[in-house]
Amino acid sequence: MHNKTIAQIARDLAAGEYSSVEITQSLLTRIEQLDKTYNSFITVTAEQALAQAKAADEQRAAGNANAWTGVPMAHKDIFCTNGVLTSCASKMLSNFVAPYDATVVSNFNQAGAVSLGKLNMDEFAMGSSNESSYYGGVKNPWDIERVPGGSSGGSAAAVAARLVPGATATDTGGSIRQPAAFCGITGLKPTYGRVSRWGMIAFASSLDQGGTMTRTAEDSAMMLNVMASFDPKDSTCVDQDIPDYTATLNNSIEGLTIGLPKEYFRDDLSAEMQQQVRDAIAEFEKMGAKVKEISLPNTHLAIPAYYVVAPAECSANLSRMDGVRFGHRCENPQDINDLYKRSRGEGFGEEVKRRIMVGAYALSAGFYDAYYKQAQQVRRLIKNDFVEAFKEVDVIMSPTTPSPAFKAGEKTSDPVAMYLEDIFTIALNLAGLPGMSIPCGQVAAEGGNPLPVGLQLIGNYFDEARLLNLGHQFQQATDWHQQAPADLA
Repeated sequence: MHNKTIAQIARDLAAGEYSSVEITQSLLTRIEQLDKTYNSFITVTAEQALAQAKAADEQRAAGNANAWTGVPMAHKDIFCTNGVLTSCASKMLSNFVAPYDATVVSNFNQAGAVSLGKLNMDEFAMGSSNESSYYGGVKNPWDIERVPGGSSGGSAAAVAARLVPGATATDTGGSIRQPAAFCGITGLKPTYGRVSRWGMIAFASSLDQGGTMTRTAEDSAMMLNVMASFDPKDSTCVDQDIPDYTATLNNSIEGLTIGLPKEYFRDDLSAEMQQQVRDAIAEFEKMGAKVKEISLPNTHLAIPAYYVVAPAECSANLSRMDGVRFGHRCENPQDINDLYKRSRGEGFGEEVKRRIMVGAYALSAGFYDAYYKQAQQVRRLIKNDFVEAFKEVDVIMSPTTPSPAFKAGEKTSDPVAMYLEDIFTIALNLAGLPGMSIPCGQVAAEGGNPLPVGLQLIGNYFDEARLLNLGHQFQQATDWHQQAPADLA
């Protein structure tokens, strides 16, 4: 049963092929057997999951079921979950049991979904490899010596390893799309404001957005149908009509214009990876789409702008983690300054400390105009590039990452090299656009199994339905999304 997609499970439950309790127990057993290797879960909520599954079966028997009733999934440990440890993979929150549900969690509960637990991540969502977690790094199911990507590496690895059919995730600079590419699954980051951030612990408030990790675009559409909602508790949530994202999956893409940004097909992108991406784009041409080269001239400014804006916002958001109200508190503080210093020094990991310090510097007196204000002005230029591009094309496509999954420890001593892993994804967060990564091929890896390659689809604002339609059509014509790691096939 672990090879079933969300859509297949929903159909099977409706047909009475098995019960929610049966598939929930099957996946819990699989997690217990395999996750010692992958470390994708921080907390497994077996007792709660089985109770939810039993309630779902009773609801179905009473004739009150919907598509999600009894379907198992899991949440990234950045979403507050009532009565369950919500740690953000940090020592700082290693004792924090959330007293309420995030809106995203509440939406899935109301839909009847079964939550199997909370998934590992980079600490406070800061990282590109899932090596900064207080609970240890997550392993990539395609090669356990390699990283799954970050920060949503636990979500990506759990879906790739067939421990869960789908998982929630968040994306601040590529944290859904990059791990989806590294793990050979489908990852969707919606438009900023499409999914409520209430109860999602903040890293960089103007960049963070909740999204989906699944094996197929159809499953992502099913998840987004639940996640997308207007929430008056989130002032950045947009009150706009929400379509049924599954309704247009089978629409023809004939006549669509695909833009290929010349800045994303760089000389340092390996020939093998570039070929896989171009072969995938050729599949869309076979379906009747047209291809046009475009330019996004301010692309080279995305990373420097991001690594001023994001750390600045992170330093402000994480100031609440002070050892006073919740979270880690140092032993026997001498005074209030000692309490703050030691609680934060002990509670935060190295990457989080690095970003807090950079952010505090960028916002400090005398440097605000030189750094933060200028980065926001550059951000507007990047957004304008996309606005102009979408006057000529319907969708933009590119590689998701500049390389396949790298080995654990390979980039931890070089933060800049780590940051460059998000070079193709960061601009979308600065602009607030939706983006999706789908598996589109594999490349050879030295001394190991082939590794997945991701194709990034970039849409105009609130055009997630088009991205899902394109992803679904590609997955009807190819089988890359059905490929599994060698040990799990």
